[in-house]
Amino acid sequence: MLLAAVCAVGLTARLGVWQLDRAAQKLAMQAAIDSSAKLAPLGNADLDTVDAERQLHRGVRLRGRWLAERTVFLENRPMHERVGFYVVTPLQLEGRREAILVQRGWVPRDMQDRTKLPPVPSANGQIELTGRLEVAPTRLFEFTPSGGGSIRQNLASAAFAQETGLALMPLTVFQTQPLDAEDAAALPRDWPAPDLGLQKHYGYAFQWFALSALFLGLYVWFQLIQPRRRQQKHRQQQP
Repeated sequence: MLLAAVCAVGLTARLGVWQLDRAAQKLAMQAAIDSSAKLAPLGNADLDTVDAERQLHRGVRLRGRWLAERTVFLENRPMHERVGFYVVTPLQLEGRREAILVQRGWVPRDMQDRTKLPPVPSANGQIELTGRLEVAPTRLFEFTPSGGGSIRQNLASAAFAQETGLALMPLTVFQTQPLDAEDAAALPRDWPAPDLGLQKHYGYAFQWFALSALFLGLYVWFQLIQPRRRQQKHRQQQP
């Protein structure tokens, strides 16, 4: 019983510590994101196709032209308590052969015809946009991979590059500033802050520590306190 109690208490306590470690790792990740956001924005020539991960979450100021015919609408993305799409368009980078996917903003869905897409402003000439680098456009869980077409559930750069023949950068851009007044009105971009799940980790840690304390309490009660109480009661009953 002592060995079982030690194993149970040790295991549950260790799992509680592990959850706290996970929370600490996510806090450190958020600190790294905040630190990267304070660095000077990257330009077209600064984008790295080999070691792109080191530039993750960096701010960018890019020049290029929209490949509007390749625009994709990611469905089931709410904003301001309305159902709609995130608009993703490749930007052909000026001075480079590569293009990069840009999550440009949000548009509402037509409630009468779910396949009807709203018009999206796309300047024909060169534009300069401000944003930050992310791994991929915002993703949702899906049971089966999205097919082709303008309306999709998710979009991956590598698969889209193979589908379209575009030379796409491994990272994508979340546009954070409007290009002009028309762009601001047509494409709101109140991107939700990433959920680090800290409360979940703290909740799990509390549960594991509570279970550890329960195992310890049960062992002390049944193996130490109860036997002593029985012994004392037995002695009191003896003549």
